[in-house]
Amino acid sequence: MAGAMSVLVVSAVAAAADVKIGFVVKQPEEPWFQDEWKFADIAAKEKGFTLVKIAAEDGEKALSALDNLGAQGAQGVIICTPDVKLGPGLVARANANQLKLMTVDDRLVNSKGKPLENVPHMGISATKIGETVGQAIVDQIKARGWNMKEVGAIRVSYDQLPTAKDRVEGAISVLKQNGFLAQNIFDAPQSKTDTEAALNAATVVLNKNPGIKKWVAFGLNDEAVLGAVRATEVAGLKATDVVAVGIGGSDAAMNEFKKPSATGFYGSVIISPKRHGYETTINMYNWVIANKEPEKLILTSGKLATRDTYKDVRKELGLQ
Repeated sequence: MAGAMSVLVVSAVAAAADVKIGFVVKQPEEPWFQDEWKFADIAAKEKGFTLVKIAAEDGEKALSALDNLGAQGAQGVIICTPDVKLGPGLVARANANQLKLMTVDDRLVNSKGKPLENVPHMGISATKIGETVGQAIVDQIKARGWNMKEVGAIRVSYDQLPTAKDRVEGAISVLKQNGFLAQNIFDAPQSKTDTEAALNAATVVLNKNPGIKKWVAFGLNDEAVLGAVRATEVAGLKATDVVAVGIGGSDAAMNEFKKPSATGFYGSVIISPKRHGYETTINMYNWVIANKEPEKLILTSGKLATRDTYKDVRKELGLQ
């Protein structure tokens, strides 16, 4: 019996050593994707398989990455594509290279913009995260004793990205449920998803509404919301008259919390790359090794971190 068990263990180790899985990301320089890769590496070391990390900043590189993995004899790939409309092309290329395909963060769509539901996906529940942002803002409005009807909201928007739209609409739904006036929610469309573009967009809103003295702000990510905060500072608003809540728990957000004095940036809903890196990789490994296909759709949520709690929240999410 002992001999039979040792043969099983050796064969399992040998099988794991033969497994090769690709992890393709669209912005390798971003801390989020660096962390995803870090946790994917942990999964690979635990299980004893080879992880191949590939950067694909555009559609051509994404498609080439699948050919590259196929040539290396990989059995599976996890991808966050730079263009979700590449869905059918990526599926076809994965099939041609005999690769099991999973997506992470951004879900593939077909030519009509509908999700490719047959491709297993782990993503972020954009609406729920937006609702968490909205609730944090509502709680602060109440805690500060503000009159809800006298508060303005800057909706820093990037509506061409569905995730971005879902996040801000989630926040707006909670605000409205708590008596926030729809006419006091002002759209500030970004040209890009960075802080400078958000600052410019938010400045337009503030200049058009000088009568509003208390403001809240929300958007796609921390950078968007920090742009709105910088705009309120330029406009001469006090930090105590601003409640801005970002999404992501980025380095920029953490640096804001570390400033000697609190700013209008109240909090960030931190989304953990741990599940997106570690769990997707383990799921793919099990799919390759045991033909156990992952759930078609797994959605993760986030946790609010503030100046007072961010260290504990990061530790809880495995980020330090």
